[in-house]
Amino acid sequence: MSADAAARRRPRLELKRHALTAISYMLPLVVAAGLLIAIGNLTGGAVIEDYKQPYGWQDALVSLGVLGMGLLAPVISAAIAYSIADRPGIAPGLLIGLIAHSIGAGFLGGMLGGFLVGWFTLWLKTRLRVPRWAQGLMPMMILPLLSTLVIGLLMFFVIGVPIVWATQWLTDVLTSMRGSMRFVFGALMGAMAAFDFGGPVNKVASLFADGLLLEGVTEPEAVKVLASMVPPFGVGISLLLARIVRKPIYTAQERNNIGIAIPMGVCMITEGVIPIAAGDLVRVVLSCSTGAAVGGGLSMMWGIGSPVPSGGLFIVPAMSNPLLFMVALLAGSVVTGILLVLTKRRLPRETAEPPAAREEGRPDARAAADPLAAQAAADREKDVDLGDISFS
Repeated sequence: MSADAAARRRPRLELKRHALTAISYMLPLVVAAGLLIAIGNLTGGAVIEDYKQPYGWQDALVSLGVLGMGLLAPVISAAIAYSIADRPGIAPGLLIGLIAHSIGAGFLGGMLGGFLVGWFTLWLKTRLRVPRWAQGLMPMMILPLLSTLVIGLLMFFVIGVPIVWATQWLTDVLTSMRGSMRFVFGALMGAMAAFDFGGPVNKVASLFADGLLLEGVTEPEAVKVLASMVPPFGVGISLLLARIVRKPIYTAQERNNIGIAIPMGVCMITEGVIPIAAGDLVRVVLSCSTGAAVGGGLSMMWGIGSPVPSGGLFIVPAMSNPLLFMVALLAGSVVTGILLVLTKRRLPRETAEPPAAREEGRPDARAAADPLAAQAAADREKDVDLGDISFS
């Protein structure tokens, strides 16, 4: 790759790297807060409106989860700013994220604010010159103060307003969707979440769903959870169907990998399918994405919501309609399984079976497996008399 091409690619790769850093810091917060809300709701809790009045532990769990969700924009902003400018970007990133949350800009405002304040802090860090006696104040006072002052005012009066409008418009569009439009949106979300088995495309869909959860739109979260479980369950169903129709489509190693991927899928870990996809990338990706699109479309069309962003089958009871969610999950998994059986090529016997199983059919292998049979065969060879042989 030439230097010019590398220079053109670098900004895009940096954007991706900073965003993935933010997601890695954000996920534990979102999962913990979402599970607290789910447990509190299942036990009859509600958000505490007045802390001076008596409240129970169920109310405390729900309120703690809601407070945690309110930290989503600050954590995203701070993580991006930290990824760009190192430690001097943390404090400005947190403050810009708080502004985004307070004015209603949500996770979009947090992301954009994190990039802006991170880049501005990095620019100050490399360009601003101060006397030697003030160099120790740069990371702890000068850089955070100037970055927060400039980008904070921009967020309040310039950048934040259109982001709030865009967030509100997107929320209104999603909540007003009906019928086929809801199915199409859910299918698109589902296909994205399953496309690269936990890769960047999955992370984009995940971040989008988590941001909408902050705005009170819970249906995309259910689609994300479902689509993340369809690939492992789908390949498991395809293995079962392949045995029923006597069409070997997986090697012995791939069958072992499927046995590992299914329990991972229960916990919403899609990466277990990667070893299966590596051997037949196009067919596996298309089958899994199609199945996830079907399941996600059904989930969105039926209005299934999830207040918890992650947890696999363990969070199904917290969803608005657990039974319909399981039906949509089964439908998407079955579609994936059928497509895999139909599209994958039949493997030859020597490829589908492990070496030990292929050796069992040979006479010398049977003799080696049974010492008594080997001894009897040797005795018969010794008892042969040349006089018994006749030539006609």
